[in-house]
Amino acid sequence: MNKEQYKGVMVFAEQREGVIQNVAYELIGKARELAEALGEKVTALLCGYNVADQAKGLIAAGADTVLVVDDKHLEHYVTEPYAQAVTHVINSKMPEIVLLGATTIGRDLGPRLSARLLTGLTADCTSLEIGDDRNLLMTRPAFGGNLMATIISKNHRPQMSTVRPGVMRRKAMEYDRTGEVEKISVPFDTSKFRVRLLKREKEEKNMIDITEAHFIVCGGRGVGTHDGFSKLSELAKTINGEIASSRAMVDAGLVGHERQVGQTGKTVRPDVYMAIGVSGAIQHLAGMEESEYIIAINKDKYAPIFQVADLGVVGDLHKVVPILTAKIKSAQQEKK
Repeated sequence: MNKEQYKGVMVFAEQREGVIQNVAYELIGKARELAEALGEKVTALLCGYNVADQAKGLIAAGADTVLVVDDKHLEHYVTEPYAQAVTHVINSKMPEIVLLGATTIGRDLGPRLSARLLTGLTADCTSLEIGDDRNLLMTRPAFGGNLMATIISKNHRPQMSTVRPGVMRRKAMEYDRTGEVEKISVPFDTSKFRVRLLKREKEEKNMIDITEAHFIVCGGRGVGTHDGFSKLSELAKTINGEIASSRAMVDAGLVGHERQVGQTGKTVRPDVYMAIGVSGAIQHLAGMEESEYIIAINKDKYAPIFQVADLGVVGDLHKVVPILTAKIKSAQQEKK
């Protein structure tokens, strides 16, 4: 393989129903840093149907070029059509680095691309840097989160990785940026389309995705019961925040997986993160330690969560939380 032929950083700009997902903007921001270190350009790959008008936003986020594959076959995400489209573009443009979000779509698409392109894929990266030899240093948790492993793809291109939403910081949009938009036609092999989407049903949810929340109240094993979580829910409602959970409470069936924070859940960066009854295992810290302000409530004064907290309260959450909620409500009433 002649590695010299591969140039630039490409981001798969994931969209759903014509709306670019935040993780795409986050990855373009990181791609901008990587490309500048390499002296290369950033390309965003946008696949879908009637999505070309979204290209300007990707340029404002930091892309130099937006490649648009606009086709009826790509109206909704189905593995084979998307795998064919993205593989075709990568083989045509030969990027040195390809980044995807570690979403349900990215986790499905990434391995297929890796197999078709005969290259590696490092999943759930928490750090991406350029080494002295121009190789991409892809760092991710290993051995249950007990250590961080940096993986290098020395002999194969492109270097590919997935990154969970919320891990990379989104850059400010620069709407005066200019860039190129190129439409690409893909020669689909429809004989390989073995799966068809017959019907779509969407579950209606009133809660905000925790990766988008500014205030998060997270309950851990110490919360214990539905009654405990009802106290946390009342606190979250009072501060206009969202409920989240550690893995222990998800495994216990008290909270859905979409609310889980941590290595096997979601990575969040709220303005305020309240860790209540959370011990602070390294797997959980991996998903929330970049929060702007961390408040911990735990009756164990030696709990690891206090090592990362900006403010710690040692006490019984079942007593502290109702008092805190009442105090906040009282202060809100005084302001009115």
